[in-house]
Amino acid sequence: MTEFLLLGFSTFPERQILLFIAVLAIYLVTVVGNLLIILVTLVDPTLHTPMYFFLSNLSALEVGYTSVTVPKMLVSLISGDKRISFTSCAVQMFFFLCFGITESSFLATMAYDRYVAICKPLCYPMIMNKKVCVLLAATSWTIGIPAQIVQTSLVFTLPFCSSKKINHFFCDSAPLLLLACADTSMNETLTYIVVTFFGMVPFALILLSYIRIIATIIKMTSAESKRKIFSTCSSHLIVVALFYGSGIILYLQPRSSEFPDSGKLLSLFYTVFPAMLNPFIYSLRNREIQTALRRHMWYKMVPC
Repeated sequence: MTEFLLLGFSTFPERQILLFIAVLAIYLVTVVGNLLIILVTLVDPTLHTPMYFFLSNLSALEVGYTSVTVPKMLVSLISGDKRISFTSCAVQMFFFLCFGITESSFLATMAYDRYVAICKPLCYPMIMNKKVCVLLAATSWTIGIPAQIVQTSLVFTLPFCSSKKINHFFCDSAPLLLLACADTSMNETLTYIVVTFFGMVPFALILLSYIRIIATIIKMTSAESKRKIFSTCSSHLIVVALFYGSGIILYLQPRSSEFPDSGKLLSLFYTVFPAMLNPFIYSLRNREIQTALRRHMWYKMVPC
């Protein structure tokens, strides 16, 4: 087999143009919003801190995450060409799953950063120094690569049946396994191991960090300090809820003989909406980013 057909949302032929316009708008907002976050954290010296260093990495990740799947989906919607080569399908699946692991790792890293800043403020500069931040970021970007090399290889070395129609809008493991003509129990077991280790373990670390943060907040007497900490942490918690909430529903649902349209809609939500909302969540709830954006927009509008 040299290629597959991504069926996408072909069950709604009359809504292809409308879906194209909606997804294109979401994608453009996602790319522009996240690039704006990256730019402002690079050019504004007040944002050269570990928290914003990790936030800029998260924004770069979101651009990559959506770009793995959305452009191909847009081309399919507007042109009707649903073909994807065997190699391109494998590459798409590899990077999509890798970026998912990277995002869960970054969310855990950002929770740890907030834990150190709030619970160990005097030690914060020493613990979260530049070397440690770069190491944590590099680990987050690369931690999922070995697992996904194995997982992707196991999927694409399976013998596939005569049907080459993937009932999805991108190459993901679940719909691909439905096309296999061999026992896929090993693949399914590996999927649950990967989801548990790279998804649930970071989630547990996030919970542990916030349990310690809440315990520290309770001991505080200053209402202003509590308000500032809540403002800082609430953005991160909303992003965590969006990412893990949709991910748990999508990947821990029982497998069926078909990949229903509800699964594709969940995948679409999981793929595009958190990435689009992240810049708004962080900019609307973060006074430092708001101030930096206003300052640099004002400099652009009023030249010296």
